[in-house]
Amino acid sequence: MGTRTWGGVRGIRGNWALLDGGYITIPEGATYGVDSQWAIENHGVDPDIPVDDTPGDWMQGRDDQLQAAVDYILAEMKKHPASLPPPPPLLPAYPKDAGSK
Repeated sequence: MGTRTWGGVRGIRGNWALLDGGYITIPEGATYGVDSQWAIENHGVDPDIPVDDTPGDWMQGRDDQLQAAVDYILAEMKKHPASLPPPPPLLPAYPKDAGSK
């Protein structure tokens, strides 16, 4: 639920300092799929349910992605109501042969 991720999944290594206080890293790893293609890299992950949040929504205190997720869960709960399992059979407080020893 949300928007597509940015698609940068390469791991980085190293931290070489520069004179201006910045630094350099080296990309070194990425996810390679069983179909012999780079997975996720340069595309990202598409959500099952796309929902955009805009800066204006945030400024108004709204989180449309969160609200869509809550609405989805509540709808699923109505479609598939849960119930408690039946209780186990009652057991006697004391076994019948407890005082025989």
